[in-house]
Amino acid sequence: MAVRANLVRIGNSRGIRIPKSIIDECQLGDTVELSVVSGSLVVRSASAPREGWDAVFKQMSGAHDDALLDPETPTEFDEAEWEWPED
Repeated sequence: MAVRANLVRIGNSRGIRIPKSIIDECQLGDTVELSVVSGSLVVRSASAPREGWDAVFKQMSGAHDDALLDPETPTEFDEAEWEWPED
């Protein structure tokens, strides 16, 4: 479905009014991500930071693919006996 929209002045920028039907169809929230792909403006719902990480971590754990990549390297601090100071 193609819809024409006019660019409107918003200070030094320009804006586009997106019809409600398109917002609903694309499931756009209050925040969107904008990008340019091959000269076209792409507007998509903004994803939350680290969205989906929990599922990936569970999958990695199930596959035993969650081990440390670097070996542990103890320091002198790790080898010495120490106690927490008392207040």
